[in-house]
Amino acid sequence: MSQGSGQGTDVSIHDQGYRVPEVCRIVGISYRQLDYWARTNLVTPSIRDAKGSGTQRLYSFQDLVSLKVIKSLLDTGVSLQRVRKAVEYLHTMGRPAHGAMLMSDGHGVYEADSPDAVVDLLNQGQGVFAIAVDKVWTELEGTLTKRKPAARSTRKVAAAGS
Repeated sequence: MSQGSGQGTDVSIHDQGYRVPEVCRIVGISYRQLDYWARTNLVTPSIRDAKGSGTQRLYSFQDLVSLKVIKSLLDTGVSLQRVRKAVEYLHTMGRPAHGAMLMSDGHGVYEADSPDAVVDLLNQGQGVFAIAVDKVWTELEGTLTKRKPAARSTRKVAAAGS
């Protein structure tokens, strides 16, 4: 979706700014939602914020990513208050949203830091125990294939009566 400037150079989707009507259409939110989120500092436009009447907000590609993630979390049933808390925690950790793997059960918001580490973003980064079952499966297969087969014990069954 890069657009030419008319002089043979392309502007990357990562380098251009997005105006409010386009942001609302791309993200799938209303103007009121976007305006509220900007005024309450959930996601502020990083290229240009509105400064009085007649100026327009201009959002970056990264802003769009953040807005889409927020919309997705809201769609799973997470409350705006919880989403806000998760976003604030990510910001305090200095992690960019595009580098995070977020999960939700509709109530909590978690970041999968690795297959073995999941962080509860609503409880000040409290670690959550995680088990990657496919990893356990593979390790167990490796252990069992290296092991010598044990001699099978045969049980003699006494024939009944006769």
